[in-house]
Amino acid sequence: MAMQIVGRERRKLRIRRKISGTAERPRLSVFRSARHIYAQVVDDVNGKTVAHASTLSRDVRTAISESTKVDAAKSVGQAIAKLLLEKGVDSVVFDRNGYLYHGRVRALADAARAAGLKF
Repeated sequence: MAMQIVGRERRKLRIRRKISGTAERPRLSVFRSARHIYAQVVDDVNGKTVAHASTLSRDVRTAISESTKVDAAKSVGQAIAKLLLEKGVDSVVFDRNGYLYHGRVRALADAARAAGLKF
């Protein structure tokens, strides 16, 4: 009996059919749990992770000690943009990973744009 793919997983697959990351323009993928938010930048052609940041990263964790989840997402967006700009990557493809573009996901994307990344 085949399992049905429903909800966020279905949206995720639909999005991933359309977008892919390259070395010049990697994919910025977002994952959010109930407590934390994670961002990683992936070159799908070579199968390599270019950079990653999350609320568990040392530099972000100290900055967000008593902030809201949306503020933490903004800090993660700034951190991932800083890492990418140091590596010479200024343009990415945004992968919301099946989540609605709202709240923490939007805050992360807006902060990354404000820090200098182009989507």
